[in-house]
Amino acid sequence: MAGARGCPQAGSGERALAELLLEFSRAQYRAKDGGGGGGGAGSSAKVERIEKRCLELFGRDYCYSLIQNVNGEICGHYPRQIVFLEYESTDRDRNMFESTVQVSKLQDLISRSKMARCRGRFVCPVILYKGKHVCRSATLAGWGELYGRTGYNYIFSGGSDDPWADTEDLSEEDSALRNADSQLFDKVRGHDIKLLRYLSVRYICDLMVENKKVKFGLNVTSSEKVDKAQRYADFTLLSIPYPGCEFFKEYKDRDYRAEGLIFNWKQDYVDAPLSIPVSLTRSLNIDWREYQSWDLVQQTQNYLKLLISLINGDDDSGLLVHCISGWDRTPLFVALLRLSLWADGLIHASLEPAEILYLTVAYDWFLFGHMLVDRLSKGEEIFFFCFNFLKHITSEEFSAVTLQRRKSLLPGFTVEEICMLKQRDRGSTTSLSSDFSLVLESSPGASGSFTSEVVELMPAGAQTQAAWRKSRTSSPQTVLWSRTPQSEDRLPYQEAKSSSSSSSNHSDTFLRVGSSPLEVPKPRLVPVAGRESRLEEVRSAFLATYSSTIGLKAVPSSPAGALGGLLEQFARGVGLRGSSSTL
Repeated sequence: MAGARGCPQAGSGERALAELLLEFSRAQYRAKDGGGGGGGAGSSAKVERIEKRCLELFGRDYCYSLIQNVNGEICGHYPRQIVFLEYESTDRDRNMFESTVQVSKLQDLISRSKMARCRGRFVCPVILYKGKHVCRSATLAGWGELYGRTGYNYIFSGGSDDPWADTEDLSEEDSALRNADSQLFDKVRGHDIKLLRYLSVRYICDLMVENKKVKFGLNVTSSEKVDKAQRYADFTLLSIPYPGCEFFKEYKDRDYRAEGLIFNWKQDYVDAPLSIPVSLTRSLNIDWREYQSWDLVQQTQNYLKLLISLINGDDDSGLLVHCISGWDRTPLFVALLRLSLWADGLIHASLEPAEILYLTVAYDWFLFGHMLVDRLSKGEEIFFFCFNFLKHITSEEFSAVTLQRRKSLLPGFTVEEICMLKQRDRGSTTSLSSDFSLVLESSPGASGSFTSEVVELMPAGAQTQAAWRKSRTSSPQTVLWSRTPQSEDRLPYQEAKSSSSSSSNHSDTFLRVGSSPLEVPKPRLVPVAGRESRLEEVRSAFLATYSSTIGLKAVPSSPAGALGGLLEQFARGVGLRGSSSTL
């Protein structure tokens, strides 16, 4: 369906956001309970307004179809109406919606694939940028959850993802059982892979600090990076470990200061190393070997730069981001990515700061089941961190436009050096001005090695950005950083091969029709100063409403004097009061 354009409705703005945050802090969203989390008719009515408002905001800039999840049939903590963005829309084509998907087939594929993911949180597209989907999900379900849903006894497996993996001598009966087990994983993960291919996802970014989540000595979840059958070898897997929600208790205890807050990577359960294909790191000018020494600000900044670089590539490949359950770290980076691209004028171009803030809080966090009530009770304020963090990504270096231009440069050369080479080789007297950028053919795709080729300078406006693509045949290399430091100051790293290729090369029962034949509106590019002011306006609006609603609830009960001191501490920490140092 196509969302109808209209003026902001009554109840929007600060009052609507306050109602949203109050409902969010009351109970976790549950689709099967009418969205109200068992809070009665009044709560259900509020949730319905939230859901309706999200559809209206999506409809301002996109034509979309809806995946029905009315009673939580597909996933109990996903929206009752899941938005599938199809293409950007203009005023002219708003009443001429032409769907590019067969929703019934997509819904069937989703229903089949959901068993492959923890808590049934399947791969779900949530952002559309340059015709590519940014998706979110939980990690892969392990043996216990998968067999728990299919009627097998978890205890017999010992919680292993593959209980037969370390067995050398198997009886004929055991071999038959092992084959049956493998067939079950082949089936459910096969459906998951079909969905990924349908959505043209190539990059899978895993935020887990573990290879598998272990509870009570049992592996309760798995992940693509440790799938023994290498079912996900055709995708580009990126292991980018990021602290879980528990770590954000320390953030709150430090008066909401993220600078200098460094995760302890030596904990026993942390066994997932940072692993990123070399070809995807060359344009970012980041020393990834130092990741264990980054504080929370640096780590979040660098991961966001990586995600922007991936989705901003010259290919047609989409991106999946997931952690364990997909409702803490995952919405953090999905929300930051949405807000950053919006601040550049590249997505949701018609939305004002208050509107994109509402959409991000409501859709990316609330309707996808973030457990805010539980997190607040434990002081794990990852939700608050997300929006307060916007002040750290206002500069040009986080702009998708800037990253695209930077990626166009030859690795190891500055702009001035490249210009000198061009002048020497061609006798050109053209200097590099702010109106021009160097466009290179540098495809860090998973289907081949990294090469670069200089081409002519051309205007760098949004309407003249060139997409240079070239087929690749060999697999890229992956750089793998160990979590165990050596005696040297820098962390060691080793080269490791990674089998990956474009997922679009695989045949599939379900074919994704490309972009709409209708005219696609051109994004409005926002100058750096505009980006900064837009993000600051979003942050300020969030802080003001949060402090008057959830902020008070997050303060533990204490005598009146102590309570006043804690409130003042909170106000200073989030920037609502002046202080000698800023967050």
